[in-house]
Amino acid sequence: MLTTLASAWANLRARRHLFAGAFVAVALGVALVASMGLGLAAAADPPAGKPQRFGAQPVVVMPHDTLTVEVDRGPHRALDSKKIPHPQPVDKELLRELAELGTVHRDHLAPDAVGVDASAAAVREVVGDRAQVLTGAARRLADPGAERDAQAVVAVRAMLGTAGGVSAFVAVFVTASTFAFVAALRRREFGLLRLAGATPGRVRRQLFTEALAVGVAASATGCALGSWGAPLLARALIDNGIAPPWFTVSGTDTPQSTSWTSWTSWPFQLAFWTGLFVAVAGAWAASRRAGRIGPVEALRDADVDTDVMPWSRRIVGAALLALGLGLTVHTLWTDPSALLKRKTYTTQPMILITAAAALAPLLVRPVLRMIRLPGAVGLLVRENAAASVRRTAAVAAPVLVTVALAGSLMGSAESVSAAKAQEASEQTNSQLIATGDELSLARRPVPGVAALSPSASTAVFVREEGTALLRSEARAVSDPAALAATSRLSVVSGDIRHLDDRSIVVNEEWEHHRVGDRLTVWLGDGRRTTLRVAAVLAHGTGDNGAYVTMANAGAAPVDRIDVRLTPGTAPAAATDALRAATSGRDVLVRTAAAWLNATHPRVKPQTRQGMLLLLGIALTYAAISLAGTQLMAASVRDGELRALRRAGATRAQVRLMLAGEALVAVAAGTALGLAVTALNLGGLAAALGLLSPESGAGAGLEAGVVVPWGVVSSAVGVCAVVAVGTGVLGAGWGRRNGVGEW
Repeated sequence: MLTTLASAWANLRARRHLFAGAFVAVALGVALVASMGLGLAAAADPPAGKPQRFGAQPVVVMPHDTLTVEVDRGPHRALDSKKIPHPQPVDKELLRELAELGTVHRDHLAPDAVGVDASAAAVREVVGDRAQVLTGAARRLADPGAERDAQAVVAVRAMLGTAGGVSAFVAVFVTASTFAFVAALRRREFGLLRLAGATPGRVRRQLFTEALAVGVAASATGCALGSWGAPLLARALIDNGIAPPWFTVSGTDTPQSTSWTSWTSWPFQLAFWTGLFVAVAGAWAASRRAGRIGPVEALRDADVDTDVMPWSRRIVGAALLALGLGLTVHTLWTDPSALLKRKTYTTQPMILITAAAALAPLLVRPVLRMIRLPGAVGLLVRENAAASVRRTAAVAAPVLVTVALAGSLMGSAESVSAAKAQEASEQTNSQLIATGDELSLARRPVPGVAALSPSASTAVFVREEGTALLRSEARAVSDPAALAATSRLSVVSGDIRHLDDRSIVVNEEWEHHRVGDRLTVWLGDGRRTTLRVAAVLAHGTGDNGAYVTMANAGAAPVDRIDVRLTPGTAPAAATDALRAATSGRDVLVRTAAAWLNATHPRVKPQTRQGMLLLLGIALTYAAISLAGTQLMAASVRDGELRALRRAGATRAQVRLMLAGEALVAVAAGTALGLAVTALNLGGLAAALGLLSPESGAGAGLEAGVVVPWGVVSSAVGVCAVVAVGTGVLGAGWGRRNGVGEW
């Protein structure tokens, strides 16, 4: 054991240039996991903040804002709860009883809660289970922005969870590839060890010990970097509008910090042990292969790579490829709309990307055969790249992953957003749209207006298959005929003009969606009722919600008025007349096109920023992997480069050859990454086709897919600069430091 440790330590010191890439990859991965973990912990337990609305009152009474329904969970009954958008106000009888305890403070702008100057015990005794009683920091729940902040925190958790998953995915890939390449560069060393009498087990133990040492040191460094980077991550989330302004993440273990910032807390523990596991797991396959190298085989091995992939890796890669394609086909067959959901298009592409990365050494050779370069240097570049498949694949693989992630994730987000925007445009038949809070119209005709459709944003809840309480966004309308005149909804069956106070309009996603079906639903204020299905809408992109009348919207205020003008009416004149007849807060009258551009952008800014964060993580990893691979490869090519100089090649030609090899490898990785992007976006395009009008299932989804060429080109450019720069400078560093004089 001591001999193995001493040998591993000597190897780490002597070959630190080989292990530097693996150390940096593991350290960065741990830093990212620690930062994401600290962010998730902060989002799971955000600071309470000071109450603003009723800060001077010791007790706040607020209506119940949660709907709780009993559902069937296998052998047991359970309770499922959802927030309701429009709780019923505190009733007058309860207000009268509270006034007997002390002064009741009301907020006439938002009369959904009251402050009471009385003891909490006395208030709880009077209120019972008729409402919520809030004290201390919980009084902040009555503030107008509390719900908005809660939604922002949920978005932060979702984004950090996805980012953490992508970070772990790229970290495992880069680390495993780096250790595999280190083992490939040391084949002759292992052969000498075997010739000197070392057993396969000793070779494996040596590699494991080296990986363990690198993993421990890199994981500890990564935890320290994560502690430093977590507050910076929080600031970036706030600056990009993803997190609320008060969101903070503390990465240091100070006396004021909470338990989750302690070095023994779960974010640091998860990050450290994940990094160590990734390092050891990355060396596992390499150590098994290194242990099977025979002494004569390694010593006679030429620089031409043969048998660059074991059969186990081929089988795993093929299985992942079949799984990725099979999932896409199955989803297209059963529920094509699922491919338009963010959870699907941000996770499912990872399977095909992993498959392509696993099969990279096999896929690189056919791509290289298609490359034709002029001149003697071009021929040498092509043949060197084809002969050294391991080195070429090690450079191409991180480029493949980066290009595929950029094309698949950003392309899917932009494609889905474009389809939603087109669908919303084709379903809008109004020329003007007024928006604001608590809109109301004067009781007189508006000149030049043929139809006015006021509506309010609300929600309805249904118990799906008796096992879960599902929320569906809905709009409440006052005049179904006006709704039909100002919209072009994709009606599959029924007629939206038949909507009344005892009916509902649903879409095909609902479990029961036949005209005439009677559904038990809970309204936005928590009331339970039974409504008849008056019409059914196509599922489309998933934004076709339900429609009810204002009588079933509780206290939901009108926030939108769709306007259809009479023929010949000038929009500017109608805008002035509508603005004069409309009252409310923050009233804004726009053309339908302007409203669509504002409410249905190609990609929401928060979504785009989150995607760019993910791609930035992947690109950083790719740059580190490329730099490490090129520096490691340069450190063992001194003999090859000296031979080229003796054969008459100038130093400029050698540098040109090194740059050309790097560019060829980057080009191969780009081609494979675009192929994976085509497969992922092809599945999305097929889903949009199945949901198009020609299939009878939707409307306005012919926009097709969007390839984010700008983002992909930027990623490829960064990879090319890093690969060429480190490839050429790495060889120059070796020459200047005596590694090889060429």
